[in-house]
Amino acid sequence: MYEKHEFKLQTEKIPLYTPPESANITLKKKQPLWLAVLVGIVMVGYGIWRIGFTLPSASQYGWLAFIGGIFLLVAELLSSYEALSHYLSLRDVYEPEMPDVPHELFPDVDVFISTHNEETDILFKTANACAAMDYPDPSKVHVFLCDDTNRPEVAALAKELGVGYFGLSNNKHAKAGNINNALSRTSSPLIATFDADMIPKSNFLMEVVPYFFLPIMEKKEDGSWVVKPKEAQKDCGKIGFIQTPQVFYNADLFQYNLYAEDRVPNEQDYFFREVNLGKNRNNAVLYAGSNTMISREALEGVGGIATGTITEDFETGLRIEALNYRCYAVKKPLAQGLAPITISSLIKQRVRWGRGCIYSLRRVHLLSNPAFSPKLKLSYYACRIYWESFSRRLVYILSPVLFLLLGIPLVVMDLRQLLFLWLPYYLFYSFLLTKVSSEIRDTRWSNTIDTIMFPYLLIPIWAEFFHINEKKFSVTAKSRSWNDSNEFYLAIPHICLFAVSAISLIFAVQQLIINRAFGLIIMIMWMLINSFSLLMAVFFMRGRVNEREFERFNCDLEMEVRQEEEQEESFAARVVNISEGGFAFERKEPLPFPTDRGTVLHFVIKDRKYCASLRGKIIAVSKPKRGKVWTYRVQRVGEMSTAEKREFFQIVYDRLNPLPEKLAEDTSYFDDLFRVMEEGNKERAPQRRTMPRFRVRSKEKLADGTVVMVEDLNFKYVRLRLVKGEALPETFTLFEGTEYPMHCEKSEIREGLYRIRNSEALLENPAFLEKIKEWSKK
Repeated sequence: MYEKHEFKLQTEKIPLYTPPESANITLKKKQPLWLAVLVGIVMVGYGIWRIGFTLPSASQYGWLAFIGGIFLLVAELLSSYEALSHYLSLRDVYEPEMPDVPHELFPDVDVFISTHNEETDILFKTANACAAMDYPDPSKVHVFLCDDTNRPEVAALAKELGVGYFGLSNNKHAKAGNINNALSRTSSPLIATFDADMIPKSNFLMEVVPYFFLPIMEKKEDGSWVVKPKEAQKDCGKIGFIQTPQVFYNADLFQYNLYAEDRVPNEQDYFFREVNLGKNRNNAVLYAGSNTMISREALEGVGGIATGTITEDFETGLRIEALNYRCYAVKKPLAQGLAPITISSLIKQRVRWGRGCIYSLRRVHLLSNPAFSPKLKLSYYACRIYWESFSRRLVYILSPVLFLLLGIPLVVMDLRQLLFLWLPYYLFYSFLLTKVSSEIRDTRWSNTIDTIMFPYLLIPIWAEFFHINEKKFSVTAKSRSWNDSNEFYLAIPHICLFAVSAISLIFAVQQLIINRAFGLIIMIMWMLINSFSLLMAVFFMRGRVNEREFERFNCDLEMEVRQEEEQEESFAARVVNISEGGFAFERKEPLPFPTDRGTVLHFVIKDRKYCASLRGKIIAVSKPKRGKVWTYRVQRVGEMSTAEKREFFQIVYDRLNPLPEKLAEDTSYFDDLFRVMEEGNKERAPQRRTMPRFRVRSKEKLADGTVVMVEDLNFKYVRLRLVKGEALPETFTLFEGTEYPMHCEKSEIREGLYRIRNSEALLENPAFLEKIKEWSKK
């Protein structure tokens, strides 16, 4: 797949736009520079001591000890550099303030939706959302489905939705060729790029386009924005692209498989909401290929999307920044997509990212190419070091095992050196990590994620280091259908490493007790942390059964319910969560008619500018003890017209899934582990009740003198318990002498359950409906 060609700038560099301090929004408390200098001095001193005095000699300890010692030393030094680099880039995270731009200045925008082999159901949601984006002049927004497999069904979908279509056959450049083809056939000055599954919010354009006017706008003291005079606009720089976060409407596999979707943010949040924002300072923001607005001039200036690499977006962004176009990452999520839903697809995605990153940086000669500024080089080199961290994870896991089980020392030091040289370094290093950590990610979760992934990234990443290139571009699977195949075999490396780590831990504890080898306390803590991460990896690979076909979004929407579509009488309710397949709504009072299984009702849901009419059936009704509302769960049934479907899907997806944005405060090693073990063994009973059941608890005397306790009832059945008498008759009348007599007959469903023969008449009886309201409050 790769093409061997050199990177050369096709355009002269432009003046770099330097934003005024007044236009910056600081998102993170500024950390002191002196701390980085101090920690840097400690790390350099530690590195010199480790190199000169702690490496085991091959003659005394053997070549395996010497080579292993080199690996551990390199791992430590790279980890120190990575932590220090992160601190420097994240100590003052900021994003630019969005200017208030006059609507008449908003230019034409082309919207490219890249598709390869994704299902049309996925493309419908994305294209529909793109066509519904707000803009001062909607005629200036041009949406195109860019299909590099030239499928008739995709062309038909584009026609159905009223968007453009670019088909492409024999595309040897994959996604890059697909976008470049669309680029050559359009002309708008701004281009929005979306992956097939990334659904933009309706305010995407209004929140992103204004940033491109930053160089020609200035903010007055009163807070208003004005356009600079034309003479002041010369040589003021230009914006290359604006990258918004990639967030997901489904919990990612790390959240889902480890039962942490309500406690831990999405794994990609740390990068898009902090790391990438930290790159604003050095103009080294990574272009992620989707949820992005990009300047046509900048894109054409680097020859279009980079070809010959499997991470075309990553390399394209680097080329644009090399030309001095100012590029920004912003924090606000404005689109959401579908995270990989199988472990194998997740692994393939990360392999592609890692190999493509390393290849692209090598192809452009990052460190030696004079086109790149020193800051740009250092920032992008940190990306390469990140992919090396998976090799370091193996070194950190095996090092104590080699020492404890095989007696191979990878470090030579006595207890005094351990306490007075290694320990201060470790404390400084750990303190720096806490400063790099945030509300989104901490060291524990970083270690867990790296431990899960490293066995399957080691070989591909090292193959790329040795110029053994990936030959085929692969698109991450976007199908929403869950794969129920067992992928637990992927845990084999973790199980083996956990076993040897556990044996080593037992041996270390034994030596500590018998020989009082107190230096092993540090080794024991090391092993415990490794064992925790490996055990979490095993639980991750065990997987988790998907309980929903579609993701549900919390909401609060107006709704009307009707028994018949043309019926004038309707009942108001509030939709509290919604998905493609259905929704849940609440009412303080139950619906005054039967909702047994199979009964189709008609609903009208309203949300902002959207209004959707649909049909559905009640699949469950519940009211918590001491609860004040009845909750109905509805399954959508029947086909919808295109117009109805477009409205309904916008109601569903024009919002963000409220997955956590920061770590829960009560997370810890024990909490995380026990939660996975407990939740993984729970059995969840399905809800079968489709009509509200009202608690009555009233003694009633029948005509023959029998006394019964009316336990509860719904609109069609009543449950009774004999209090006085020999047996309940086959038929009888309850509440005789009232305005709502209830004629009952024995049911064959279960003992004590009786069918209400006059249920339809009762539902038209105002006195009965008032009594229902009274019972519903119990």
